[in-house]
Amino acid sequence: MTQRFTDEFAEAVLGVVESIPAGSVMSYGDIAAAIGSRAPRAVGAVMATGGSDAPWWRVVRADGRPAQGLEAEALRRLRAEGAPLSPSGERVAMRLARHRP
Repeated sequence: MTQRFTDEFAEAVLGVVESIPAGSVMSYGDIAAAIGSRAPRAVGAVMATGGSDAPWWRVVRADGRPAQGLEAEALRRLRAEGAPLSPSGERVAMRLARHRP
């Protein structure tokens, strides 16, 4: 896979992710906007290739669903942090949990 972002972009993304408090989340689009970008997919690429040391479970889709393939682990960690979840427990209650830096 070809890298579609610069090191500076990756550092900015990871800096925002590191700033998300426990029990809160940001969507890929929220993170892109926070760094002045319109590239949520590039944020996803950063997280997929270099985000394992960051609190990756705090980054979710716009509808509150965790990253595909990592749902169970992300939801376990989010529950442990006290993040508000939907009644089904399958996604984050974005209105309550969204972090706005």
